[in-house]
Amino acid sequence: MSKVLVVSDSHGLTKELETIRERHLSDVDLMIHCGDSQLDPDHPALTGYFTVGGNCDFGGFPQELVSDFAGKKFFITHGHRYSVKTSLMNLKYKAEEVGADIVCFGHSHVLGAEVVGGTLFLNPGSIRLPRERIEKTYVILDLNGDKVEMSVFDMEGHKIPKLSHQFVLGKDS
Repeated sequence: MSKVLVVSDSHGLTKELETIRERHLSDVDLMIHCGDSQLDPDHPALTGYFTVGGNCDFGGFPQELVSDFAGKKFFITHGHRYSVKTSLMNLKYKAEEVGADIVCFGHSHVLGAEVVGGTLFLNPGSIRLPRERIEKTYVILDLNGDKVEMSVFDMEGHKIPKLSHQFVLGKDS
């Protein structure tokens, strides 16, 4: 089983990114930041994070990344270029184009996850300015074949059980 940590929209936070990294360094295999870090790409707080640029980022971040990991194809973007605040449709078309199994994005600051057309679309919320909830959140995905267990954590590292969910890729759930 492989584990992937996903965080987004930290908007200038550094100690918090370092704390999350150190907290989970030994239990995750990949760390993703979905943009709006508002840090330079070489900032020490981003060390170890696979990072894309958001609408508040400048200087050298890729706008999107496609990566094969643990037998799954990940598409990572911030989401502002796909109008994710109004619909997932543009992002869904891009996911189909690149053959993504899992799409990680941010921008809206709203925690959410759903399988659409067999692909998992995941927004981990924001660790700085969450919307539609009080908790500042990030996510860890446990990948086990076509099953994905999503665990949501608050900034203190506490798992929020009521927000955990299991998905099956390849079919809507």
